[in-house]
Amino acid sequence: MELLSHFGAEVDRAADGEEAVDRFVSGGEGRYDLVLMDIQMPRMNGYDAARAIRSLGRADSSLPILAMTADAFEEDRQKALRSGMNGHLTKPVEIDKLFEALDELLS
Repeated sequence: MELLSHFGAEVDRAADGEEAVDRFVSGGEGRYDLVLMDIQMPRMNGYDAARAIRSLGRADSSLPILAMTADAFEEDRQKALRSGMNGHLTKPVEIDKLFEALDELLS
């Protein structure tokens, strides 16, 4: 969060998938440009949270969602994409790869 804020991003944090979906909904349309989604979270995992955001039917529910996870196998990447995410980064996150993905998703 600190690194992204340092580069001018306005950053929100959610403790789990349910809170991420709630923040997206309560933020109103157009509030968020991108979601960095952890996969392994309590109450609702990142896959389910991504599907929930995609199912809202709002104009902005198609925003880029990037998985950030320790799950590094190809099957994990495919599962993220099938759940509606636009990309998959493994932890520990390499900063150059994060910014490359952000540039690609936001351009």
